[in-house]
Amino acid sequence: MRSEDVLSYLLAFGVAVLLLRVLARVASHINLVDHPNERKDHQGAVPLIGGLAMFMAFSFAVLTLAVPISHLRSFFAGAALLVLVGVLDDMRELSSAARFATQIIAALLMTQLGGVVLQNFGAIGWGGSWFELGAWSIPLSVFATVGVINALNMSDGIDGLAGSVSLLVVMALGFVAWVAGDFDSVRMLLLLATVIFAFLLFNMRIFGRKRALVFMGDAGSMFLGFVLAWFFILLSQGESRAMTPVTALWFFAVPLIDTVSQMLRRILKGRSPFAPDREHFHHALLLARYSPEQSLGIVIGISVVTSLIGLGGLYLGVPEVVMFYGFLLLFATYFLGMIWAWKVRRFLHRSISRRLGVQDRRSGKDRRQTEGQNKWEGLERRAATGGQRSGVNDRRKQK
Repeated sequence: MRSEDVLSYLLAFGVAVLLLRVLARVASHINLVDHPNERKDHQGAVPLIGGLAMFMAFSFAVLTLAVPISHLRSFFAGAALLVLVGVLDDMRELSSAARFATQIIAALLMTQLGGVVLQNFGAIGWGGSWFELGAWSIPLSVFATVGVINALNMSDGIDGLAGSVSLLVVMALGFVAWVAGDFDSVRMLLLLATVIFAFLLFNMRIFGRKRALVFMGDAGSMFLGFVLAWFFILLSQGESRAMTPVTALWFFAVPLIDTVSQMLRRILKGRSPFAPDREHFHHALLLARYSPEQSLGIVIGISVVTSLIGLGGLYLGVPEVVMFYGFLLLFATYFLGMIWAWKVRRFLHRSISRRLGVQDRRSGKDRRQTEGQNKWEGLERRAATGGQRSGVNDRRKQK
């Protein structure tokens, strides 16, 4: 690492911290805040400026890096478009169609102008043959990009969760790029990690703080999701690829598996895959009486494990087809396990409610039944928020 790179990282961190402080003060004047309601129990109006601050700090500091950026015009154009629409969404709540359209346009900028395209899924075909995409390259690249953006958005349900997952993935991608000798990507990824770290200092419940000072908002989740999708594709394609496509699945396993599983469960229930509910993995952890901090630690711990599995498979030469079917096995285990867990939870809920009802009839009072209902409703509200914005995400996002 060169000394001028260190100065760029310090500059990125300093600018991010400054912007987070300044923008937090003006957020209430422009209605860029998240207010608590029946689905969100955070305290007071929390500024939704984390994404805007990260994007501005990253874009400014990247100009000081000794890397060519002329070929990244589509990268910054797509990211800027998503941040702009994300800020408007945080302020005025845009329609899901508008958000989808914006994400598709950003993905097309990436593929058509940036040349970052999924050409194949690697050697996951029958007998380890290459799975080429051919004419499906552009549509599947757009689909994958939109999927990553929304999977990260839906994971934004506990203070620090989306940011921590993003930071972990960025560091894993940076390591892969470093091993492959792609030092320009390494510098950009480390710069991104720096601004994410600065954001987390304001977003996580640390230093004795009981709540987040800022949220990343839709602008942040869409910006980070777009950047992750860009580097997933960039580093996994071409003759000199730094990693296999299936490695990206393992890096992003937790938000990806949780989102797809949730959508499939809704379809099986005869509901829209985008209908709101409160059955994400972090909701289940909160209902299991884990605190938001403990739930965050569990999710990050699992993400570390899946990332290490991805790195191990990549550098130990495990066949891609084995890694792919291993990922599918993990998905099936999680999917079936969550279905079973929610069925057990509902069974216990009904059983306790019936028992409380019997006790009330014997005593002639409604108090115990009311307390029992309030207990479950309180747990559900806690699961729906976790101190963060999952209430907004479950109600508004494309699920």
